[in-house]
Amino acid sequence: MGRGKGEVILLTDTVWEARSAELRAITPGAEFVVLGESPVSDADIERLTIGFFSADAWPERTSALMSPVVHAPHLHWLHTFSAGLDDPVFARLSNRGVRVTNSPGAAAPAIAHSVIHHLITLIRRLDEIGRDKDRRRWQHRVTDDPADLRLGIIGLGSIGSEIARLASAIGMDVVGLRRHPTGTEPCPTWTPERLGELLARSDALVMCAPLTDDTREMLGHDEFASMPNGSYFVNVGRGECVDEDALIDALDSEHLAGAALDVFATEPLPDESPLWTMERVLITPHSSGSTHRSARRAEDTFLELLAQTTPGTTAR
Repeated sequence: MGRGKGEVILLTDTVWEARSAELRAITPGAEFVVLGESPVSDADIERLTIGFFSADAWPERTSALMSPVVHAPHLHWLHTFSAGLDDPVFARLSNRGVRVTNSPGAAAPAIAHSVIHHLITLIRRLDEIGRDKDRRRWQHRVTDDPADLRLGIIGLGSIGSEIARLASAIGMDVVGLRRHPTGTEPCPTWTPERLGELLARSDALVMCAPLTDDTREMLGHDEFASMPNGSYFVNVGRGECVDEDALIDALDSEHLAGAALDVFATEPLPDESPLWTMERVLITPHSSGSTHRSARRAEDTFLELLAQTTPGTTAR
């Protein structure tokens, strides 16, 4: 029997154009359903056994790819480009017996780069300098230096660890928070029982924990109030990990000197949100990890797992 014989794999035209030779080499016996401009047919949905939710499908073509996946009666495996698996659709598939795998670490370097950029922008007040340029205003500024500040990181998985590594490289004093420290983290790492201590010492705080029952609205009024006056906050985890009203109050009172937010409780961020008009708030549309390299790394993970899953193949 040919490798992958009987498998019918759904993926996007973007992935197919870039990786078709590798896919054929790994599974010469498989069939491929390629999502282009037209929706996947009912006949193909009936035949699907594997789906790949790639980065290029999110967010514009999420529904076009995931709807066939959800309705495919013979699907046994879905791989997603994302690190997080908190979306209810993944639980729904798992409960059906579908194997759901993710791409931890694929976007970690890009997200860490974004976080360090945001921290430097806020601490060195580069956002204000940019507005001075727009106004043709020549205003000399003396600012804090990141190397004089202490950084707290909530969540020390692949993303948090890469942030810690880069922050340490620019001289920041870093401490992380993790449910089960392993001793291999790139910075001192505490357990959640020491959250209050972490907040009190953090001149800047990065949230990059996954959304769970324990992390939902983990940061509220009391938590922001316990941070040093004039501190900074960055969220690249999940918007639901933060009480957004509490964050807005902390920024409005200037207890927090600034924030960089890539994720929100409601996405897209509603037009009426006060966050849009706050000058010391940087907003990105859940895109801190969206680079071509991140997408390729997630594709690599899918191909490696596909090689391991298909009888008679070897990992790339």
